[in-house]
Amino acid sequence: MTAPDRSQPPRRPGAAALDLVGLGAPEPDPAHGSPHTFPDGGTWRTEIPSVEGPEALATVLKEATRLDVPIHRISQGSGVWMLTDAEITEMVEACAERDVELCLFTGPRGTWDIGAATRTPSGGGGLRARGHASVAGCVEDALRAAELGVRCLLVADEGVLWTLHRLRTLGTLPADLTFKVSALVGPVNPAAYAVWEGLGADSVNIPSDLGLDQLTEIRRVSRAPMDLYLEAPDDLGGYVRMYDAHEFIRRGAPLYLKFGLSKAPGIYPYGAHLRDVTLDTARERVRRGRLALDLLARHGADGGMSPLGSRDPGALERFPVPERS
Repeated sequence: MTAPDRSQPPRRPGAAALDLVGLGAPEPDPAHGSPHTFPDGGTWRTEIPSVEGPEALATVLKEATRLDVPIHRISQGSGVWMLTDAEITEMVEACAERDVELCLFTGPRGTWDIGAATRTPSGGGGLRARGHASVAGCVEDALRAAELGVRCLLVADEGVLWTLHRLRTLGTLPADLTFKVSALVGPVNPAAYAVWEGLGADSVNIPSDLGLDQLTEIRRVSRAPMDLYLEAPDDLGGYVRMYDAHEFIRRGAPLYLKFGLSKAPGIYPYGAHLRDVTLDTARERVRRGRLALDLLARHGADGGMSPLGSRDPGALERFPVPERS
């Protein structure tokens, strides 16, 4: 196979063949490319989601070595409260050894609460924290995880995010702790995206069904890193958009490419009764990552990845934090 010419712009899929039959695509407009990068100069990083405990993490790291898949971030979906101190510590140490960022989900969510609204066709309050007790649970999770060395937390409620950001500003939580907005509440327009950034988000997972122009629209108002499933779980739509990977990076940088998995059973909240499917799907997520990286390489679009170990989101716009009363 002829190696891609890195001195030329990335090849568009099927371009030469389509030109032959009069179906050539218009050239991408450079003005629509993102003007932003990560502080290290990279335009994209990688993430393996749904890594629910130490055994799944070990499986992912082993498979990543076997398939040569670079990983910047590992994320978990069941929550801090579903892990023991020993399990969290084991995950922190394993990620530190490989210089991979570990991101754990914070506390109670509406879908696991006693409120009936989330079970209605409208979805009610969705994943948000219901009442003071749920907010307090999320804060407790954040304090505990940070004390055990975790430096990235997933959040699915704007009030929880603002509370945690204020605690970070006050020094109650570490200054280098970052917050990632879950795909389960991801914004779908530029105004909402900018609000999440203002509330303290350091990366924001947008839904995988947004169009390419909509990524460009978001980048006009915010430079907060995006998270985006190249392949989304079925409960998020099941979209498989590997051929859009380069345009996601070009328009959405700085961006985390998430290697999810469709047609897979849900595993949240995780327990030993779901062990086999969790480990099998963990391996397959890494394989999906290899497929996406190979596709980018075939089209000469694999340049610009952040160095491994990078986690700094850069300077972001925040709402003013009130003085402590």
